[in-house]
Amino acid sequence: MDKLTSMKVFVYVVEQGSFRSAANHFNLSATMISKHVHHLETSLNSQLIHRTTRKQSLTDSGQLYYRECKRILEDISNAENLIQTLENQPQGTVKINCPVTYGNKVLAPIVAKFLAHHPTINVELVLNNDLVDPYSSDIDLIVRIGDLSDSSLVARYLGDYEMCYCAAPKYLNQHAEIRVFEDLAQHPSLGFSYSSRRDVNGRDTHIRHIQNSEPQPRDPQSHQVVHTAGNKGQVRLMSNNGDVLRYAALQGVGVLLQPTILVAEEIERGMLLEILPGMAPLPKPIHLLYKTKQLSLKNRTFVEFLLASLSE
Repeated sequence: MDKLTSMKVFVYVVEQGSFRSAANHFNLSATMISKHVHHLETSLNSQLIHRTTRKQSLTDSGQLYYRECKRILEDISNAENLIQTLENQPQGTVKINCPVTYGNKVLAPIVAKFLAHHPTINVELVLNNDLVDPYSSDIDLIVRIGDLSDSSLVARYLGDYEMCYCAAPKYLNQHAEIRVFEDLAQHPSLGFSYSSRRDVNGRDTHIRHIQNSEPQPRDPQSHQVVHTAGNKGQVRLMSNNGDVLRYAALQGVGVLLQPTILVAEEIERGMLLEILPGMAPLPKPIHLLYKTKQLSLKNRTFVEFLLASLSE
């Protein structure tokens, strides 16, 4: 017999004072109700209920066991109610890992709107450019930019990460015109560097977004844009911070290659001008990764909100 059912029967018998009432409640025969109680007494090797033809009463062991059964059944009921509430109303914390640039420019505004719509869900947004192993961390969702290696992770396509060359109007007015890709070699550049990181495929990478890459079309697997020293230009400033490079570009220091989302506002306001449209490095795919298709309600709610927001 199932002990949990026997405990429920026992508690009901005690509270109603009748085996017959318990039989009607559980839609069982009075004999089966007696068997449930006897099953408990046998497993405990102790009599729980003293019965006569006129009345029934709890033994000392029965009183103690009744209190504990009552507590256990209430705890189980509370746990079931909590789970049902969790499944019907999403709550808890969604932990997300995301590259810094995409997190600041794209994900942060969406997260703010999400929190306003879902007061019972919290978000922990971890921004870095490291390759996080989802199986050895407590991260729920991961945003990755670039081609993905074979993986058992579920991947949802979010869009493309586009790059563009740009420079300040005053720089372009004072230097030779840039008409074709090869002209970049005659201009000082601003380079983005990583002191230490690995890309999405686990490869060591160090220098990015510096001039003298090849014009499109290019090998989609090639993601490095590396400056060549000599008479082909000069890297005037290298930094691992995009804001530093963008500020230098605004001051007319040189030509900048950055993600379009970082310079879109400056280009729209005319503070920077796009150079050689269509010749920047090929866009990289952006994916949202998670470990299983069976997402918890809180995670599924965020994923659906994110996809809907990006499609607007």
